[in-house]
Amino acid sequence: MHIPFNRPYFTGNEINTMIKAAMAGQISGNGAYTRKCHQLIEKRYGFRKVLLTTSCTDALEMSALLSGVGPGDEVIVPSYTFVSSANAFVLRGARIVFADSNPRNPNIDADQLESLVTAHTKAIVVVHYAGIACDMDRVMEVARKHELLVIEDAAHSIDSYYRNKPLGGIGHFGTFSYHETKNIIAGEGGALVVNDERFAARADIVWEKGTNRVAFKRGEVDKYEWVDMGSSYLPSEIVAAILHSQLGAIDKIQKKRREIWHAYYRLLKPFEESGDAVLPVIPDYATVNGHIFYLLAEDVKTRDRLLRHLGKKGVQALFHYIPLHRSPFYRDKHDGRELPWAESYAARLIRLPFYFELEPKQIETVIKGIFSFYK
Repeated sequence: MHIPFNRPYFTGNEINTMIKAAMAGQISGNGAYTRKCHQLIEKRYGFRKVLLTTSCTDALEMSALLSGVGPGDEVIVPSYTFVSSANAFVLRGARIVFADSNPRNPNIDADQLESLVTAHTKAIVVVHYAGIACDMDRVMEVARKHELLVIEDAAHSIDSYYRNKPLGGIGHFGTFSYHETKNIIAGEGGALVVNDERFAARADIVWEKGTNRVAFKRGEVDKYEWVDMGSSYLPSEIVAAILHSQLGAIDKIQKKRREIWHAYYRLLKPFEESGDAVLPVIPDYATVNGHIFYLLAEDVKTRDRLLRHLGKKGVQALFHYIPLHRSPFYRDKHDGRELPWAESYAARLIRLPFYFELEPKQIETVIKGIFSFYK
């Protein structure tokens, strides 16, 4: 039995919505399905403004452009994250100041944020790893004190909450991913959430290549023209149609994924009690959205041996990020601070197979593989 790390789930309605989108006569972006997705997401989570994008990377790049970040500015970013979290601001000429993770989970250490703020700091990026919320009260407290913008990289975090507030809806901007490895998918795709009204009108312009085309389509101007910086960030209607089908099944998808997460946690709890591995820590302010299930091995050698052992059993488990502060591109630009917790998660973290159609027997196979390793 081969158990892959991920397998995209389709509701069965995607083909119908794609055909309807094509037959409507518009498959370029910002058509009927794009607007339906905007409305569904805004209504479900109470977001002020949502704009679909071709990826979470593009949503991050939009947030960087809207933030006005440029040469001479500094942006605080966790080192333990995907490159897009930092690259969006590097593209604007900013200097990245990397923050360490915290001892409880791979999220940014909010207690260290203030020590990283300088006169040049413009923004803070937080990443809710595995859909588990960062300490957003502390993050926003530091941001308010120093008049900084906050961008939530919520790529992992659809349908997850911080003290009953949806992730992506707390900072000035939130960004989401609908990549095929995520809970809700469109192949590729993402969304920018604009929570600060100051940026709402300009977001439409940046989204539409720097033109006022959105205002033109609403009948607010008699022609559209180039008025600002921007790029082609909107996805096609085909992507939006797939996403619309997925959003229609979100409760079903989330119920199953949370069940899988809790099954892993329950069955692996003996390993934590025996001291062989560490399971995810969920702070009392956070929720589980069933995106990733990870465990922490004792050290990198044990992690690698366990991965090889599972591979021989037909189980595809993976490690995750290499810390960005020691990446080939940025290591010479990093200020030299040691970030021990980011290094620790990079060396020890294992992601287990996780997808909607993962069945109890397959979960048992994964667990047995881990048991046999530690025996």
